[in-house]
Amino acid sequence: MNSINSISYGDITFERGAYYRVLAASGVGKSSLCNFIYGIRRDYTKRVAFDGRDVADLTISEWCDVRCRHIAYLRQDLRLFGALTAYDNIQLKNSLTGTATRREIEDMLGALGLADKVNWRADRLSIGQQQRVALIRALCQPFDFLLLDEPVSHLDQDNNAIAAQMIVEHAARYGAAVITTSVGNNLALEDCGVSVTNISL
Repeated sequence: MNSINSISYGDITFERGAYYRVLAASGVGKSSLCNFIYGIRRDYTKRVAFDGRDVADLTISEWCDVRCRHIAYLRQDLRLFGALTAYDNIQLKNSLTGTATRREIEDMLGALGLADKVNWRADRLSIGQQQRVALIRALCQPFDFLLLDEPVSHLDQDNNAIAAQMIVEHAARYGAAVITTSVGNNLALEDCGVSVTNISL
């Protein structure tokens, strides 16, 4: 698969290079939508397609390629390994993609206020700190689409702004789309000068 230029879910279409915010109350289906797109769940009732191709037809090898090269995902439940350090959690992904140097990872950690937490075990970090580590991990791969499920739910305004700028810079590098979900604490994308399309579920 060379690239993914559009993702459709029923009558909703996401185009590469654009920014989207999916808005809905808790329990309505925002995380489910992300999991459908990422192929984690297949109990959807609407058709999910990449560039018109039904994702049900993708092979295991193709899904591996999609998740390594085309769709990055910051899950709401983060899925960090508690016994590993902040750096090692990020490097697990980065070792598969070869995207960032150690210095670049440490610079991202520093920008998000975690310079002194590089070698801390993830289970010693606060939820907000874990969320920032998981965001950096998600950015350590090439992608056509970046899925962010409530990415700043535990971040203050300053870290929200820094995270948003980091996300916009990485998306611009790949000409990628950003799909973020929110129940009210929105990722500050507009403050970075981008236009965001709001979608209600």
